[in-house]
Amino acid sequence: MEITAENNGLPTTGCPVAHTAAGFSFFDREYQEDPGASLAWARESQPVFYNDDSDYWVVTRHEDVKSVFSQFNQYSAAITLQPVTPSSEEAGAQLAKYNFAPCPGLVDSDPPAHRQYRRLNAPAFMPDRIGTLAPYIRETTCAYIERFIDRGHADLIADLLWDIPCLVALHFMGIPEEDVNTVRKLATSMTEFVWGRPSPEEQVRAADGLGQFWEMGERVVGKLKELDDPPGWLGHAITLQREHPDIITDTWLQTNFMGTAMAAHETTTNATANAIVTLLRNRDQWDRLCADPSLIPAAVEECLRMSPSVAAWRRVAKQDMQVGDVTIPAGGKILMVIASANRDPSVFDDPERFDIDRETNPHVAFGAGTHMCLGNHLARLEMAIYLEELTRRLPHMTLDEQEFRYVPNTSFRGPESLHVSWDVELNPVVT
Repeated sequence: MEITAENNGLPTTGCPVAHTAAGFSFFDREYQEDPGASLAWARESQPVFYNDDSDYWVVTRHEDVKSVFSQFNQYSAAITLQPVTPSSEEAGAQLAKYNFAPCPGLVDSDPPAHRQYRRLNAPAFMPDRIGTLAPYIRETTCAYIERFIDRGHADLIADLLWDIPCLVALHFMGIPEEDVNTVRKLATSMTEFVWGRPSPEEQVRAADGLGQFWEMGERVVGKLKELDDPPGWLGHAITLQREHPDIITDTWLQTNFMGTAMAAHETTTNATANAIVTLLRNRDQWDRLCADPSLIPAAVEECLRMSPSVAAWRRVAKQDMQVGDVTIPAGGKILMVIASANRDPSVFDDPERFDIDRETNPHVAFGAGTHMCLGNHLARLEMAIYLEELTRRLPHMTLDEQEFRYVPNTSFRGPESLHVSWDVELNPVVT
């Protein structure tokens, strides 16, 4: 039966709310700990539902998530970077102090503008360009591991995965490394403000950090524009601006500085942390990687399926759209739960089983369609190198007993800390 506001006995302005859906919240611990598992009930009996708690239509099955991602003429990306929690007047005033005025960028623009942005910028994200970063990633990873390998324990977030993806992101973008701590701090403000549910006081504080991030983007872009041959992806974009000033504006550069710095850092930090937790909880699979590093690329894909760092992404319906048995009205805000789509039993055999030997793995951890994440090649390269070096240097590493904590938000997921330990007497001799 088709579900609409009318046949659900609600006013025409209302939305259908099933009993199970009514009690669901993206900000509950169950979703934060395992978003894919938390929506198993939805995949089975109510794959598309309206969630009154967030005012979003939630899409949970693989086919439907891919369909919404791919139909860019029917679903707009314009909502992608709008705050999930509407900003208060106080937060808006705080942003106004910084003249905060971003424009649509790579992730939240629609065709034809998006097609132009992607075509011009894609070369900087291709494997041949990304591959040149491998020596830097490996050298930096080994240097960080050396700092704690003889200690016998580590918080892999604080000691390894918080700095390095940010350093790599800055290196890729062409930003001086001395800005790493500032980028790291301010990117967290962006995550909290856009995808979280901060209290009024927290929202104002996050807005201040977001405003500082905006100002930083202006400074960085200004410095790079003074160079004849600016480095990195930002340098590539600045060179493009000289040829296409009507497409690549200063505001566009500033906006995408923020989005790329945040995404390249936070998503890879979280994805790698999630992968390590998953692998160490499945010890037989970790041991196989230690014995045979050639299995690591497949392991990366299975980790991305099982525990993606981007749990959900957003769109808005341009017109009334049928998704499964549900009519999503024009203007309806949609949350596509990637973590749920990656556990869909109609696509993945025994989806709750972690298996690096899957012959096919069509996960949607990087989205799908024209907006598929341009940074997927860099993320995969980084994850593979981190796992190569950790399995080589610390094959005997184990998870400590701990309670993992996550920053409550709809879309980005990774533990705030990751404590591991090992017997230093068993450290392999590395040549």
